Amino acid sequence: MLEFLLCSLVTIFPDYLFRRYWQGKKWGQEINLFSVWYELRYGLTTCLLLTLALITVVFYYHPSATNVRSFFRTVTILPETGGRVSEVLVENGQSVKGGQLLFRLDSTSQEAAVLAAKTRILQTEASIPIAEANLAAASATVEMAKANLAQAEYDLAQERELADKNSGAALEQRLVRASNLALVRQNELEAAKANQLAAQERLKEQIPAELEAAKASLEQAEAELAKTYIYAGVDGSVEQFTLQVGDYVNPILRPAGILIPEKFSSNKRFLASFGQISAPVIKVGSYAEMSCLSKPFTVIPMVVVDIQDVLPSGQIRQEDRLLDPQIGLLPGSLTVFLEPVYPGSVDEVFTGSTCLANAYSDHHDVLHEGDVGSVERVYLHAVDTLGLVHAIILRIQVFMLPVFSLVLSGH
Repeated sequence: MLEFLLCSLVTIFPDYLFRRYWQGKKWGQEINLFSVWYELRYGLTTCLLLTLALITVVFYYHPSATNVRSFFRTVTILPETGGRVSEVLVENGQSVKGGQLLFRLDSTSQEAAVLAAKTRILQTEASIPIAEANLAAASATVEMAKANLAQAEYDLAQERELADKNSGAALEQRLVRASNLALVRQNELEAAKANQLAAQERLKEQIPAELEAAKASLEQAEAELAKTYIYAGVDGSVEQFTLQVGDYVNPILRPAGILIPEKFSSNKRFLASFGQISAPVIKVGSYAEMSCLSKPFTVIPMVVVDIQDVLPSGQIRQEDRLLDPQIGLLPGSLTVFLEPVYPGSVDEVFTGSTCLANAYSDHHDVLHEGDVGSVERVYLHAVDTLGLVHAIILRIQVFMLPVFSLVLSGH
């Protein structure tokens, strides 16, 4: 409507003045609905074409976005294991610091596992003196077996010497008995050495391995016990936290609440969704204006700080069917990142608020380079000037936004 009124000032309005005051025609007689169209048909047609051209230029070089938001990240408060709540230490809406304990799960079984692991460690450590005593006893047995073997070998040598000098059945029996006794003493020595080696290996290898296994079991039990203590990962505020003692929480089905990180909730960067056709016009450094529902009747100067160089409509993921571009794909929008020109101007805008934004093209640098022709110079001046039209439209929208939201929305 505003564009049509502007165009009518140079088409329909002069034509009407000419016929009314120059030709002397009167409204309601010579000038009626039919004559208005017939006699002003050239003006109406020209006005319509100029309006279309004006709207096209305004919305192309000064695009608008109705979807502007400041997104923020949330962290789901989840335990690593399921369990029943035994203690709650924070309240809903409370600000917390990173590492602060939020709540605790029932840890009876985990504490029992920790106690059992500690007892096993004490038991293993207590077996070390016993193993050392067994090793000493095995070593003494080896020495005794060596002495017995030496005595048996000496007696065998004596019997052989007597057998060589004299012969007889009695001497033969004593020789056989001495030989068998020496063999027994040799086997006893081998057995004593084997027991000594077993005692050494138990003291050197088995007990340290059992001790390490007991310590590993203790670490695992303590890790399971630590899972029953749920801490805040970052600084932020706890929301939707209605947990009570006795509630059951599960890492898959029953979260405890939401943690809004402080650095994300205070982020004052806004994401605006512009049409793809605006991509050649919007540049980093372009100025914009924004108005939000949470701060009505206010226009906030913004600047483009970044432009996402990919469009979401082109993203794909691995599937078991071929992709058909004409099925299920909507034209993606150009994502533009906006920040306030003046620090503090968006402090009163709630994070996540819905906003409107206009981006304005600026050809000031191009016009001052001197390589622009006369026609192009006039055209670029007109384009930059028409940004005022879109700025007026934005302010009309800002003024009417509470009316549409509160009165005409039907809610």
